[in-house]
Amino acid sequence: MLQSKTVSGEQVSLESIEWLSSRRLRLLDQRRLPDRIVYCECSGAAEVAEAIASMVVRGGSAIGIAAAYGIALAAESIGSSDDWGAALAADFDMLEGTQSTVISLSWALGIMRETLRKLTVQHDVPARLLQAAIAVHESDREANRSMGKLGMQLIGRRQKKPQRIMLHSNDGALASGGYGTSLGVVRAAHEAGLVEVVYISETRPLLQGSRLTAWELSQADIPAQLHIDSAAAHLMKNENINWVVVAADRIAANGDAICKTGTYALAVLAMHHGVRFMVVASSYCIDLALEVGDDLSLEERSSRELLQFGERNIDTGVPVSNPVFDVTPADLIDVIVTEKGLVERPDERKLADLVSPRRLH
Repeated sequence: MLQSKTVSGEQVSLESIEWLSSRRLRLLDQRRLPDRIVYCECSGAAEVAEAIASMVVRGGSAIGIAAAYGIALAAESIGSSDDWGAALAADFDMLEGTQSTVISLSWALGIMRETLRKLTVQHDVPARLLQAAIAVHESDREANRSMGKLGMQLIGRRQKKPQRIMLHSNDGALASGGYGTSLGVVRAAHEAGLVEVVYISETRPLLQGSRLTAWELSQADIPAQLHIDSAAAHLMKNENINWVVVAADRIAANGDAICKTGTYALAVLAMHHGVRFMVVASSYCIDLALEVGDDLSLEERSSRELLQFGERNIDTGVPVSNPVFDVTPADLIDVIVTEKGLVERPDERKLADLVSPRRLH
């Protein structure tokens, strides 16, 4: 079982994942923010899997990072083995089964599998797997900063003055290795003096925008305004918004982006109102095996998230649809920002070229 600890009277770090010297993984419980600062400590892979499934930890890359540490915890608990592949097989399967849409999970666990494959019984396997998990964490943070810089430069390319930016969902330090993807771009743009105000959608049904993004922007002293999801068209029409910036959990070979539900609608509205639309994602999110976004089976969450109001549960008597993600077609996307570079007006050829091993960085 996850162990929870409520913290008060201390400076809160925006980083949601921390490896402790006591060989435990500390996760900031994002279900409790912003009202309470609660940390959960995991001592094994099962607790990490529970944390991912219950959304203690959430967000594309954060899920992958936590899973990598979960394998390190599993190896630490085993201690020694003549067949590490067999010893850790169930833990890999358990962690991989916690999420089906977010590609960072399979990416991070793939790195851990490859690390394990190269090790022998002569190696200190738990220590080597921990090193690999830490490397996954650090590489994500570095990639986020690279994306932030590239996105900031693009925002400042046409106008050097402060601009108005709309964000959807939460893809900042809480959802990553410590800086953020879409919110990382906003953070970098703010540091460069390019942000007048950030418009934050509430992001139904779990209110990740109003609970988490608004809190992160407040912590960073970035000027922001929260709005209900259905006000996006009104704001684009009347508030001279320059950019919509979103993160993707997966990008198909043709450039379709699988993002937090509601993103597709924002992209349609942005095109109608002449607002530039930016998708920010690590290059590993580009899935060349997925031809088009609609080929992916998208996750749905419990109807309770729509029908629970405080302590009260209502019964509408009709079925409930609660999709977590939707697909934004490539022809609605102005630019995809990755740590490897920009892809403007994305298509299959451009994305394949970006992730080609022959490409020089």
